[in-house]
Amino acid sequence: MTAQEFWQDVDRHVVRYGGTFTPEIIARAQGSYVFTEDGRKILDFTSGQMSAILGHAHPEIVATVQRQVAELDHLFSGMLSRPVVDLSRRLAESLAGAGAGSLAKTLLLTTGAEANEAAVRMAKLVTGGHEIVSFARSWHGMTQAAAAATYSSGRKGYGPASPGNFAIPTPNAYRPDFTGADGSLDWRRQLDFAFELVDAQSVGSLAACIVEPILSSGGVIEPPPGYFAALHAKCRERGMLLILDEAQTGLCRTGTWYAFQRDGIVPDILTLSKTLGAGLPLAAVVTSAAIEEAAHERGFLFYTTHVSDPLPAAVGNTVLDILQRDAFDQRAQKLGDHLRRGLLELRDRHEVVGDVRGRGLLQGIELVRDRATKEGADRLGAAVTRRCFELGLHMNVVQLPRMGGIFRIAPALTSTEEELSLGLEMLDEALSSVES
Repeated sequence: MTAQEFWQDVDRHVVRYGGTFTPEIIARAQGSYVFTEDGRKILDFTSGQMSAILGHAHPEIVATVQRQVAELDHLFSGMLSRPVVDLSRRLAESLAGAGAGSLAKTLLLTTGAEANEAAVRMAKLVTGGHEIVSFARSWHGMTQAAAAATYSSGRKGYGPASPGNFAIPTPNAYRPDFTGADGSLDWRRQLDFAFELVDAQSVGSLAACIVEPILSSGGVIEPPPGYFAALHAKCRERGMLLILDEAQTGLCRTGTWYAFQRDGIVPDILTLSKTLGAGLPLAAVVTSAAIEEAAHERGFLFYTTHVSDPLPAAVGNTVLDILQRDAFDQRAQKLGDHLRRGLLELRDRHEVVGDVRGRGLLQGIELVRDRATKEGADRLGAAVTRRCFELGLHMNVVQLPRMGGIFRIAPALTSTEEELSLGLEMLDEALSSVES
């Protein structure tokens, strides 16, 4: 099949499910690079869909898949295997090491949306409520409850969402809506206002608040220190559970094992996905023994075809082996510092770079047409994306309305400083060429 025939088949047979497809046929991937069918080498600054934290085709992951698929890959949903129980125990141990020893019970699933679906379902059952609070720029998935708690995009045209979903303002320090005397974000006043609105709309059936420690699809926005402790208190006051969605921030990417460690809190329910499978479909819901017991007593039901599958669980165990052995939390912190310094230098050189933000190896830059007005730059973001790809760098611009000038940068934790520097050089060249 020629390349022309390939793209004709795409037009005839492939459902378009979001933005435009990357205009290259990808043949293979290795480490920090993907390779096109015609031999072009492209540096992957997104580690796949923010998932391949150990790079592409990591030899230990490959070996685990080869061994496990020949031994035990899938079972009846009521059957358990050693890889599943081992991974559940080891996640609990990693959380205990992160100061969250109460999180000891795990449900293994496939995708982040599915994990959030299960977490919301559990919270509703345990609390007896049905109302869910999330950020106005949130992204938690495209299935029913996850989509109902997603506000950054995808809400229009599909009929009514689940009743009882409320959005609260996103604490965005670069674009503050509530400000103090010095013009900085007054997040405490914003949070108080948010829950005044929640209380006004609630019918007295609040169940949970689900949030990301760093909003990735929402523009790489990190709420300020102290915010999540205050949010946790708001939940406690109302009998709500706090669900943290660490799909992209969990397992060392931000420089700590879990992003919530910065804030000194422990969520009631934690969801993991993307990074846990290092590119393979694996997700987890982790909660306390007390919440699990209450859910079980009330008849918690979440059968899926691939719940507790041995193959992805074995991969998850290998991911933990590598992260622990090679101290990837420290590595991500060091590499993240190198990446951030480079991005700040780009901001100093290019007027269109309005902001640099993020933590560890999850960084974001926001392009603007004017630094003073902070006018967005969607077209510029698209042009920089195209030029980067021409140069051999895959960058991920947020493909959502009014956020097309925001880049999410999430290289693999196995990246070298040289690879990060190369990516920064190509981004620098792309910005220069587009500006000129």
